Amino acid sequence: MTLPGFTDHLLTPNGVKIAFSQGGSGPPLLMLHGFPQTRAMWTHIAPGLARTHRVICPDLRGYGGSGKPPEVDAYSFREMARDMTALMSELGHTTFGLVGHDRGARVAHRLALDAPNRVQSVTLMDIIPTHTLLSELRADVAKAYYHWFFLTQPEPFPETMIGHDPDAFYHACLLGWGGAQLSDFDEELLAHYRTAWRDPETIRGMCNDYRAALTHDFADDAADLGARIACPTLVLYGADGAMARAYDVPATWAQKCTQLQSQTIPGGHFFPDTAPVETRTALQEFMAR
Repeated sequence: MTLPGFTDHLLTPNGVKIAFSQGGSGPPLLMLHGFPQTRAMWTHIAPGLARTHRVICPDLRGYGGSGKPPEVDAYSFREMARDMTALMSELGHTTFGLVGHDRGARVAHRLALDAPNRVQSVTLMDIIPTHTLLSELRADVAKAYYHWFFLTQPEPFPETMIGHDPDAFYHACLLGWGGAQLSDFDEELLAHYRTAWRDPETIRGMCNDYRAALTHDFADDAADLGARIACPTLVLYGADGAMARAYDVPATWAQKCTQLQSQTIPGGHFFPDTAPVETRTALQEFMAR
């Protein structure tokens, strides 16, 4: 689906097809969705930001309309970040603002570390650092985020299980991380998500995304434990979400950023879907500062 007022495009900036929508004019702003969604999640947020920015909303590799390579190592956050820096270069944007939710926020974290000269500001939505989550894993977090370990099982086990009823599994994901019911989601967006996640190649791509977290991203983050995001950083997190219940979310980022602001948004993990006005307002206020 096309975001209101945006146009859809396809490019191959890093050897993998990337589908994206763009609209508006002004300083460039790159917005990265999370699991198990697509760039359509920005439908009620991006058009408002496009009044002051040139907004680019891609599908991550493995998701939506973007390419879905078969190799697990193609799904590291580092490789996904290279997709995005190459895409922005091809579009003529040397530097840009960066927003990410869920997996998109983890890509944004890696991008800000690997290409600090490209990122003017970054917003990370409802995550704690990947290395922190995995190295200090607690029982309550493992129970809430069991999908991290289910999806990493060898192919084709999780793909086969999910493929029997993709809607049941991904609905459980949307509702499982605090403060949401299906009626909180835009029905048109839900229909779009369902179409995307019923594709067996998308199911495999999303599994590979999580497989890469354990096989590649944890090691990359361990090598960069002392690295800090150099640009202004906003951490947004759901007031009723699983991360807020389990962690002092801003504290997990305090040693990872040089300039940190944080704010809660009403709802659980999927607050960009369920509280888009509050999310957009927080982004607008941060970028205005």
